[in-house]
Amino acid sequence: MTNFIPIFPLGIVVYPGETLNLHIFEPRYKQLITECSRTGRPFGIPVVINQKVAELGMLVKLTEICKRYTNGEMDIRTEGIEVFRILETVKEIPEKLYSGAIVTYPENITGSGIPGIMGKLIAGIRELHRLLDVQKDFPKPDDQLNSYDVAHHAGLTLEEEYEMLTLLAEVQRQEYLKRHLARVLPVLSAMGTLKERVKLNGHFKNLSSFDLDR
Repeated sequence: MTNFIPIFPLGIVVYPGETLNLHIFEPRYKQLITECSRTGRPFGIPVVINQKVAELGMLVKLTEICKRYTNGEMDIRTEGIEVFRILETVKEIPEKLYSGAIVTYPENITGSGIPGIMGKLIAGIRELHRLLDVQKDFPKPDDQLNSYDVAHHAGLTLEEEYEMLTLLAEVQRQEYLKRHLARVLPVLSAMGTLKERVKLNGHFKNLSSFDLDR
């Protein structure tokens, strides 16, 4: 299916099912959100990387206007619906301040992926958090999580998060996260060991000597 959608380019990656809170302050996006609130139409958030609008983005729906300010600014809550691919950007729309795009929606295979892999990914991400000494909660119970739910918790860069957005099968996304964790966890573990060794420097140490006569 191909259609026209208003767009709100941002330097973030949004995934299907993700809740995103935004503060709306620019006149063009105040107009966009006001219209979406009135009509119930969704809008697109294409990813901006290195000051360029990328090919893929996320169609989102407005779920709540949490607060309206006297100057017209708004705090809103949105939810990701599905991945879109931009076919053509429409920079000027008659009587509108915002831009739009003609998009198509590629087939995206969801589901549970490879049995057992998700549990290993969750455990790996929790180990990542332990090594980094951070506290983060997943948005759902463990048995309901998919790759999209945990991607923002895995320490990916913006470019890596976008690369995962381009993967349109759950099995591929799980494998991507698996490889990412396989790269970073050993490095962080080694850094933790180094940190402990640095802490020992300057302190009295109770160590066994090496017997040269052994």
